[in-house]
Amino acid sequence: MIVVFEQGADKSRVDHVVTLIREMGLREHVIVGTERTVVACIGDERKMDIERVENVPGVEKVMPVLAPYKMASREVKKDRSVVPMGGTLGASAGGKKIALIAGPCSVEDRVKLLEVAHAVKEAGATALRGGAFKPRTSPYAFQGMGEKGLEILAEAREQTGLAVVTEVMSIEQVPLVAKYADVFQVGARNMQNYNLLWAVGEQKKTVLLKRGLSATLEEFMLAAEYVMSRGNSNVILCERGIRTFESYCRNTLPLAIVPEVHRISHLPIIVDPSQGTGHAHLVPDMCRASVACGADGLIIECHSDPEHALTDGAQSITPQGLKSLMVSLRKIAAAVDRDI
Repeated sequence: MIVVFEQGADKSRVDHVVTLIREMGLREHVIVGTERTVVACIGDERKMDIERVENVPGVEKVMPVLAPYKMASREVKKDRSVVPMGGTLGASAGGKKIALIAGPCSVEDRVKLLEVAHAVKEAGATALRGGAFKPRTSPYAFQGMGEKGLEILAEAREQTGLAVVTEVMSIEQVPLVAKYADVFQVGARNMQNYNLLWAVGEQKKTVLLKRGLSATLEEFMLAAEYVMSRGNSNVILCERGIRTFESYCRNTLPLAIVPEVHRISHLPIIVDPSQGTGHAHLVPDMCRASVACGADGLIIECHSDPEHALTDGAQSITPQGLKSLMVSLRKIAAAVDRDI
């Protein structure tokens, strides 16, 4: 259920409804919009005395949310959410400015990471990606530098002001990653790791949630709901491609999900064309297509020496390639009334 207040309803009336909701054994999530305030009721809605809440002065109506994902639904919040990402450059996703997150797939060493960080900032990025912990299909592949990698990412933030986006793979890693990073990235393999989703939902830092390899849109939205139901409303969705029968690309990148998410949810959605294709030569065109269809951001793998990258070199573009790509991206962004 959601409680919709009249325009101009004062805070004391909202606080009174919150108290009633808690008395009924439910939890509240207060959403202050540009025109009115809405309170989402979380828990067993059979406990809710609707008439008791409807009679509170300032309440316009109490209504059910039809979507199975309550807090992520556009029914609950009509305005698009702008989610902060940290750093000192004002990085965010969901506003008029398209977020650009770029950097290597994994942190390999300090010199290379700092070099790429400065290069992507110069190209126009406001956030730096880089994995300190890497989920690899093979147990013998490079697994990341761990805490040392996180320390290097934090140093890069100090030097550039870029927000740090890095993957967290387990509940045990959450406090450690929170110490160094600005944004928790939950990877495709962990999209339905519900205990991990709850753990990052109890943190205050933004969560970048990637779609699972074979997940439906509803499953994707319900994964976001797991995070939000724990109190963390700062969620950025990320389409990174899904597994199909095609062999010309690593994954199939279904960009129709971008306008559909905008239709059903207030959350921002960004696109990962690197994982989405697996081939560097496809990345620029899919970046352009993503901006054209309304994506709120891009997360791009960028490496100064892709041929010798320890992870995913085949899908990484160079800093010079990113700089060249930005010329066309700015034109496309302007055409759809956005900035990048």
